[in-house]
Amino acid sequence: MNLLVHLTYLGPLVAGILILFGLPARRTAITGTVVALIAGLILFLGYDHVAGGYQFVSSLPLVPAWDLKFYVGVDGLNATLLLLTSIVALAAAWMSPRNEENLHRYMACVMGIAAGAAGAFASLDLFFFYAFHELALIPTFLMIGIWGTGNRQAAAWKITIYLSIGSIILLVGLIALYLMVPDKQRTFDIVKLQELAAHRVFTGAGANTVFLLLLIGFGTLVSLFPFHTWAPQAYASAPVPVAMLHAGVLKKFGLYGLLRLALPLLPEAARHWSWLILALLVGNILFVGLATISQKQLDLTLGYSSVMHMGYIFLGLASANLIGVNGAALLMLAHGLSIAALFAISGELRKQTGTLDYRDLGGLAKSMPLLCFLFGLATFASIGLPGFANFASELLVFFGAFKTATPGAAFNGYQIATVCALWGLIISAVYMLRAYRNIFFGERLNRWAGVKDVSLALGWPVLLLVASLVFFGFAPQTVLQRIEPGMALFWK
Repeated sequence: MNLLVHLTYLGPLVAGILILFGLPARRTAITGTVVALIAGLILFLGYDHVAGGYQFVSSLPLVPAWDLKFYVGVDGLNATLLLLTSIVALAAAWMSPRNEENLHRYMACVMGIAAGAAGAFASLDLFFFYAFHELALIPTFLMIGIWGTGNRQAAAWKITIYLSIGSIILLVGLIALYLMVPDKQRTFDIVKLQELAAHRVFTGAGANTVFLLLLIGFGTLVSLFPFHTWAPQAYASAPVPVAMLHAGVLKKFGLYGLLRLALPLLPEAARHWSWLILALLVGNILFVGLATISQKQLDLTLGYSSVMHMGYIFLGLASANLIGVNGAALLMLAHGLSIAALFAISGELRKQTGTLDYRDLGGLAKSMPLLCFLFGLATFASIGLPGFANFASELLVFFGAFKTATPGAAFNGYQIATVCALWGLIISAVYMLRAYRNIFFGERLNRWAGVKDVSLALGWPVLLLVASLVFFGFAPQTVLQRIEPGMALFWK
């Protein structure tokens, strides 16, 4: 049994269980996430991109008649997402409160989200791929409803209803996908399903319907327009670690599912519905982008911003070529790091000032220079400035989408969507720079004269996230060379 893959989710899972049995909550959580980070780094750095394929594989048969097994392993794509999960989980554990009344339950829930996300990414069995994600959603709902802020119960119910419906639609789609396989070849093994796709098993009249079910199911979990309205309010009301983990990591489950299952298994159906994907992703970028500009609070701005940036990833997926999907995979990493850093900073601002309303803030750079500096770096990453991973990934997405040709058309839907996405860059610059100016610059109110800057002890998790963005921004090939062998099997 390969322990490295298992440690990426067992670290947080065991930590959560030990916390419930009375071990020190923060110390145990941080220890568990450090173990997961070490394992994630070894998996990422140790993945042999020249050999390609799935590595660090471990399998435990459970129901041989159904070919159901506990099966884990990594290729470049999920090795990258496991690394993202472990980095954000460690930062989220450190940013958790120190004096919460029910700290043991609080930290156990945080570990449950991290373990569920890592388990879903590591699983190569369809059943556990789905089950781990559902495991992560339960503590997410609980934490928003119990420890959230503002109208937290309404937000908890809304996210519960939306994501439960999305999960049910996804489950129906996965069952339909399973039933498309001939009786004697039916399996939950994702690797075998990918091999069957090469023999055109997933074709025919029902393929378009199955892909649509998967698109709606995964799309609801990702906050694809118009199934997005749960996300901004949920993130604004969620405790800081939950916002970091869900927006930064767990939301990538739907994108990972599309990259791992829907698009490679059902490529013809994906082309059939490409017009719908393009229309919806433009809604994410332009409609949600304009809605983001109208927000008056930082938490809601970040919530809507997270939804908007999903449109860029969908554009890379829709391009259906190697440049575009590589860019989408890299952007999943970049967005996860940048949005987690921004939510961590917003949580510190709320703790220090008690508000995130732009009308009540201003001039905080005088009192909080380090936090101002960190927010600036995270902002520049979010809007895609050169030097950050977001820039490299968005550039690949635009190149990949714009080069997608439509026979007989001089200017096609992909190119129109790319132009709309370029306008989205201006929109994101407007709302993020406006937030930066309104919070940290201008005239400082007298009541903020005594506000204390974040200490380095609290600031280092954000530094970890930002440093990762800079590293992958200057060296995107460290990710791309690991992702490309797996992507090249399905896209050219």
